[in-house]
Amino acid sequence: MRLTMRLQEDSYDIIISRGALSRLGKVANLMNRKVLVVTDDGVPKAYADTVLEQCSDGVCLVLPQGEASKNLSNLEKVLSKLLSEGFTRRDVVVAVGGGVVGDLAGFAAACYMRGIAFINCPTTTLSQIDSSIGGKTAVDLNGVKNIVGAFYQPEIVVIDPDTLDTLTERHWVNGMAEAVKAGLIGDARLFELFETEDELPLEEILYRALSVKKHIVEQDEREASVRAALNFGHTIGHAIESEQGLGGLYHGECVALGMLPMIADKRLRARVKKVLEKLGLPTSTAFDAKRAAEYLRHDKKASGSKTVTTVRVDEPGTYRLEKTTFEELEALLSSDAFA
Repeated sequence: MRLTMRLQEDSYDIIISRGALSRLGKVANLMNRKVLVVTDDGVPKAYADTVLEQCSDGVCLVLPQGEASKNLSNLEKVLSKLLSEGFTRRDVVVAVGGGVVGDLAGFAAACYMRGIAFINCPTTTLSQIDSSIGGKTAVDLNGVKNIVGAFYQPEIVVIDPDTLDTLTERHWVNGMAEAVKAGLIGDARLFELFETEDELPLEEILYRALSVKKHIVEQDEREASVRAALNFGHTIGHAIESEQGLGGLYHGECVALGMLPMIADKRLRARVKKVLEKLGLPTSTAFDAKRAAEYLRHDKKASGSKTVTTVRVDEPGTYRLEKTTFEELEALLSSDAFA
């Protein structure tokens, strides 16, 4: 399967195919330039080796696994590696891993020499379904997620569903929250698949979820308007994730929780809860609502100092954007949506 993100001069292909990682050199130039493969120690070494075997001049940098690695210190490590290895603007950074690796490597590529080529090879459900496309790259700072970053589009995104076979069940399920989100905001049939299918058609889910995001990003690359729809579940979810701290709930689990208060219709909320429970995602958790509310005030989606643009869903496949005060968001954190 192939999708094309159409962004004029920044357009790129998104390849979805089993075994695609072993064919990366056929769809991307790995032979006539230096290649830095960035991965982490939770990703099977064979995946990075598969890419390096297709390079004429490739080196690898392995970072520690986890959200804690998405920081300025590791960004400096990637940049220093590029510098010490003599990379130039004609060379390329290849991310092989999940969202942390993709965000960090992509941001490094955006910064080095004011921008060198970047290829994303996501290996988790979360990154394959969502973060691998769209051009958002970032690191965290002082406990605030993705607050330092840049919009920087990849040269190509290559998605190999076979790489998901080595994930734990929890990591596999974690990414499905983003596919549920995509169905709710832009594809009623995708949401219906989660409601009706016991054996999920993985490649169809990947294709449909990415199609939703592609369509929105093509209209609004830098989140000036409709791209805010992709934040459904993220405003509340990020607050819960930050309150939980490292070692708490995963990103997708927090997004699952964050969607629930944004669904006013109780019947639809009950349907969504049923889907989340079927997948093994949480529908309630213990957290300090007041502490989580403090993180909301640092949210990068804030407009001025009084409101945040939030995303509401009243029926699957549609959404609306709404300005919401911090006081209203704090009330939602304490609402019965999590009961």
